[in-house]
Amino acid sequence: MEITLFTKCLFEFIGTLVLILLGDGVVASNCLKGSKGFNGGWIVITIAWGFAVMCGVLISGPYSGAHLNPALTLGFAVAGSFEWSAVLPYIVAQMLGGFCGAALVYAFYKDHFDLTDDAATKLGVFCTAPAVMNKPRNFFCEVVGTMLLMFVIMAIGNQENTPEAGMGALGCFPTVMLIMAIGMSLGGTTGYAINPARDLAPRIAHAILPIKGKGSNQWSYSWVPVLGPMVGAVLGALIYVGVYNF
Repeated sequence: MEITLFTKCLFEFIGTLVLILLGDGVVASNCLKGSKGFNGGWIVITIAWGFAVMCGVLISGPYSGAHLNPALTLGFAVAGSFEWSAVLPYIVAQMLGGFCGAALVYAFYKDHFDLTDDAATKLGVFCTAPAVMNKPRNFFCEVVGTMLLMFVIMAIGNQENTPEAGMGALGCFPTVMLIMAIGMSLGGTTGYAINPARDLAPRIAHAILPIKGKGSNQWSYSWVPVLGPMVGAVLGALIYVGVYNF
């Protein structure tokens, strides 16, 4: 297969779609009435999100590098390890994948959406919301979580973690563990979006889809899980470059 920019974007689309299908899917299973996974708990959600990332990475990694996240794409470009000309096409592909993945979750759990009365619960399947509404601190939490994500992902890709150094056989599993750790340790405040394609794209899907009794889309908060991850990824990339080139 010839790996053109279109090919890379196609696999970013597919990988992000699968990421959101499985990630939002576990939230639906855990929160919507009548689901066999109802009230599975936070641990189930964080573990499943980690494995959702794994599936997306395994699909798209060989072709696109498996960013699956506009914040990571921007961070890699700032660090000089990704071409700026491909940033916008990647982000478009990721956002489209996130939207389609969220739409599939709705189609899959349609009966359970209909059984669920609480509008906030339905919105929570698609996107994040803070446990305590304090937008400056919520923004700070998203910045820190994504900064850590960016920094550690770049550290995982360090030349000392190449196959010759013994880490290559582990593939994407260090990233899976990282996502789980961020969710379990830092996700309690905002729901750890750390990815605009994971939050804004499904939020748009929630706004468009004919969801019974869906209520507000919380647009006044929506900038936090977009701008916070973008800022965090840039900071994480800059800190990595500064530390490892010191």
